[in-house]
Amino acid sequence: MELPDTQSTLPDVRINLTRVGVKNVKKLVEVTRAGKRPVIFISNFDVFVDLPSSLKGANMSRNFEVIDEVLQQTVQGKVEGIEDVCNSVARKLLDHHEYADRTEVRMKSTFMVRRQTPVSKTECDEVVKVVASAIAQRNEKNPIVRKSIGAEVTGITACPCAQNIMKEIASNKLRELGIEEEKIDAFLSEVPMATHNQRGKGFLCIETDDDQRVNLERIISILKESMSANIYELLKRGDESHVVFQAHKNARFVEDCVREMAKMVLTEFSFLPGDSLIKIRQTNEESIHQHDAYAERKATIAELRAELKENA
Repeated sequence: MELPDTQSTLPDVRINLTRVGVKNVKKLVEVTRAGKRPVIFISNFDVFVDLPSSLKGANMSRNFEVIDEVLQQTVQGKVEGIEDVCNSVARKLLDHHEYADRTEVRMKSTFMVRRQTPVSKTECDEVVKVVASAIAQRNEKNPIVRKSIGAEVTGITACPCAQNIMKEIASNKLRELGIEEEKIDAFLSEVPMATHNQRGKGFLCIETDDDQRVNLERIISILKESMSANIYELLKRGDESHVVFQAHKNARFVEDCVREMAKMVLTEFSFLPGDSLIKIRQTNEESIHQHDAYAERKATIAELRAELKENA
């Protein structure tokens, strides 16, 4: 018996729909790496197609079939990066939904990064949040695809403003004790003063054409290097003193973190075309205030290059 295809019938209200699909599809994604162990991502997918006014509904089961097909390819080493998972799904959705002109895939993932503490070299794990997406637009030949890859990393920042106040107080106290000015300057240049800290959350996402490759590990490194210091799940006493000293030696505002990220993106990803879109944001959870500090920048590579050149 032939079963009815209700999705293909005419809807009561005939208008086009921008996004039709499924959200929060949970999957384990395994990406192989040459010479290294595979990376496992715990992922949530959102998958959409556009729907013409002539169809009552989209065939949702095809979305699941496409995701599973692409994930099998990652296990076989045919997909090189996490953003390419979204790229492949977006392309295959066009093949499976012949009525769609546009497909969109969004993925949020977490994975564990194995790290060593700076002094004792103790092994510990770190959870990193990863986002990726792809949009495929049908045309006469091959689809036009834009993809993005990004991450959110947690670190520590130290406030420069309070630190300079404490530095002035320390200078006055040392003068009162009869310490020579030259020795005061030498001491304060070597030993950073106290200040209040924040747990910072940095986010960096790069959107570009599908023929470009953006290294996820380098994105994570840029985020870490943009803050005052890295943080670790497990710290021995030597590690703890190192992290505290480094953070206070490298005090940064929330605005500094975003600007540092932008500068490092231009250096690390200088090969990217000018229309590549950069999204940067930093949120610092204040320790002596009840609010959070926030800064962001969204610009193309070309815009950032021109702005830094103009202000050099």
